[in-house]
Amino acid sequence: MDDTEQLLTIGVFARRVGLAPSALRFYDDCGLLRPARVDAVTGYRRYGAGQAPRAVKLRQLRAAGLPLVDAAVVLDGPEDAARDVLRAHLERTRRTADEARAVVEGLLREASGAPEDRGIRARARARIGGAELASAARQVAPAAATGAAREEFPVLGCVLLELADGEVRWVATDRYRLAVRVLRPDGFEGGPRRVLIAAETARSLAEWAVRQVTVDIECAGEAAGVRLRSGADCREVPEGAGPGRSGGEGPGGFPDYRLMLEGLEAGRHRVIVDRVGLRDAVTGRAGPVSLSVGAGQGDAGQGDAADAGGSMVPDAGGSTGPDVGGSTVPDTEGDAADLAAGPVLEVTGGGREPVRMRVVRTGPRLRIAFDPAVLVPALEAGVGPDVLLEIAAPDRPVLVRSADQGSFTTLVMPVREGAGAGASDAGRTDG
Repeated sequence: MDDTEQLLTIGVFARRVGLAPSALRFYDDCGLLRPARVDAVTGYRRYGAGQAPRAVKLRQLRAAGLPLVDAAVVLDGPEDAARDVLRAHLERTRRTADEARAVVEGLLREASGAPEDRGIRARARARIGGAELASAARQVAPAAATGAAREEFPVLGCVLLELADGEVRWVATDRYRLAVRVLRPDGFEGGPRRVLIAAETARSLAEWAVRQVTVDIECAGEAAGVRLRSGADCREVPEGAGPGRSGGEGPGGFPDYRLMLEGLEAGRHRVIVDRVGLRDAVTGRAGPVSLSVGAGQGDAGQGDAADAGGSMVPDAGGSTGPDVGGSTVPDTEGDAADLAAGPVLEVTGGGREPVRMRVVRTGPRLRIAFDPAVLVPALEAGVGPDVLLEIAAPDRPVLVRSADQGSFTTLVMPVREGAGAGASDAGRTDG
């Protein structure tokens, strides 16, 4: 950078290039758009005016739906490789548009009923777009418990619907995965209110809500359930955990998800990879799978091996889940080749051949294991072409998020590498 070049604050630069400050921070983390200068004391980022063309091009690539790994090729790779990436993405876009058109045309042909309006007075109310509400329910519900875990702790087979602080939150956990989606309604009054809804009921509500323009969520003072209304059409939803069970405190209550989120450690490792590609690489494996990232730019040294364990949250009886763990991997002769070609994530185990994928990453080399039955649904629930894994340690909950939807958070618990299939919990949801 020229010392005479004008430096802009992150807010001014964001407005100039049409990106949110949070997006600029994310692209800094990914290494695609580093600030020209970072204040060593305050941490404030400053950008050069000459960085605007790259930022605008990056915004255009992301608006077109390119994964970060492909955007990096277009921005910094050879021209031939950039053209190949763009042509391949154009073909994928055409196929996706055709599939979406078929779905929408089918929905338009469907008719919906209109139950009688009973005129219940709401104690807490929020108005949400129907498609947004449906998306939240579909993302969160797969994290609810099934099978033996649900039989033992019925509350974990439910989705928590929370109206508080001007927000609508959907939360579900089976103790090994936690999903939280925060919605900011167009209108909000009353509250706070917490209601448990059976996971299968939440899924059916999503099928209804996606056909509505807006949905009013109403919690009546004299009723334990919730009403969803769109014009004259409404759905009465009873409390899903049975008599006497609510989202409040107590042995049968829903786990305090806030404590889990507040207790997260800062991610030492950040790995950005094609979301669908990673899902396909993990799907169909019979047991725990290992994710390994070798040496790459930004290595801070080899980390410590870890072998500890437990689920993210204790069950109602105070017991915890299975042992989990993992380790960093030692230097290998192949690291030099990986570094020359760019960082690579290798997926191994579970009775399938290894799969290698290009990634954007920071932090030291890493090896961590997951149960596919937990990781795959978390990847499927994501939005956008790529996924970011924030990993504090191989035995701590992993934050799974995307650059395209900051309102959705998933935590996934790793497992001990080499454990048998289903070692985490026989009753965990399979998504």
